[in-house]
Amino acid sequence: MSSLLLRVSFGPIEDTNSLLGFACRSHIIERTQRRLKGVTFANKAVALSSAVVANPVISSEEKVYEVVLKQAALVKERNRDAKIALDLDSKPLENAEFSNGNLLNLAYDRCGEVCAEYAKTFYLGTRLMTEERRRAIWAIYVWCRRTDELVDGPNASYITPSALDRWEQRLNDVFQGRPFDMYDAALSDTVTRYPVDIQPFKDMIEGMRMDLRKSRYNNFDELYLYCYYVAGTVALMSVPVMGIAPESKVSTESIYNAALALGIANQLTNILRDVGEDARRGRVYLPQDELAKAGLSDEDIFSGQVTDKWRSFMKGQIKRARKFFDEAEEGVTQLDAASRWPVWSSLLLYRQILDAIEANDYNNFTKRAYVGKTKKLLSLPAAYGIALIGPQKLSKMVLG
Repeated sequence: MSSLLLRVSFGPIEDTNSLLGFACRSHIIERTQRRLKGVTFANKAVALSSAVVANPVISSEEKVYEVVLKQAALVKERNRDAKIALDLDSKPLENAEFSNGNLLNLAYDRCGEVCAEYAKTFYLGTRLMTEERRRAIWAIYVWCRRTDELVDGPNASYITPSALDRWEQRLNDVFQGRPFDMYDAALSDTVTRYPVDIQPFKDMIEGMRMDLRKSRYNNFDELYLYCYYVAGTVALMSVPVMGIAPESKVSTESIYNAALALGIANQLTNILRDVGEDARRGRVYLPQDELAKAGLSDEDIFSGQVTDKWRSFMKGQIKRARKFFDEAEEGVTQLDAASRWPVWSSLLLYRQILDAIEANDYNNFTKRAYVGKTKKLLSLPAAYGIALIGPQKLSKMVLG
């Protein structure tokens, strides 16, 4: 792999008993922010990085928080959200084939078509965004989908670590204004117009590498890092494009942490929904130590029997996912008003998947939990109402 490539490597964790778990999430962030109080915003990530070197036994949440700080600092310093006017004929890409405004328009339209086909509800929500923002979100979505398809698509059995290395080199080229195809051209244009950092994109590729080499997770700390790689990264890519509400009084870091929580919540929900499907592929995306504590093992999952032990275990897993959704709510209200609907739609719909698992009596071995079309249609106006006036005001109006 080229020496220019940056790959995330955190090294071995020597004492898993000292890791800070889910119950300490708020304490981690508050403690870190207190430690960095008085440090200039641009240097916070450097300060945190030094702390990481001094104390190698840290949780995955603290590692991920370093990326959050970096992205938040980039947004804060460049402060471009309210200043960008997308003119597809300006700032031509270095590759002459895609420097023509009409071709770039076509590239964005193609991304929109892919989004409309594979993420219909989300696509509908993006239609409320400004044209500039929805196109950029489409470009990011397509890159994420193509990346995911490398390990989960029809050609997944042929994908090797070296193939992912080449995909990462191609990502570097995209960020340098050297797109390979039309989809790359749309993303390359997007990252020049919004303060999007490359690290979350690289981290998502690292998540694909993890899928190639790892099929078990010893504890939630390991699982959290995986969830960040494959889903939390999407949140960090998207917030700079969606924008933060001008009237927001909260810190940029807290908004990014809330967005990250939504990505984690969505991925945990995917994992709980797909337990049976993953088991048939020889994969168990559940914390091994928590399974053991519940008196369960991989064999119980492979047998697919819903027992009282399994129900009790699942109740705990669902409760944790809902806590992440709760944490995400406050951040969604701080996004630019035109960008809230698709995010609220995602939050409400994924929450209902957890409800569906419960309705199936926790049988996620042979029954796939899903949200029916009717419930989806009912969720869209609810999400729209929340996006406009906020969850508290909407609740008062409904109950009042």
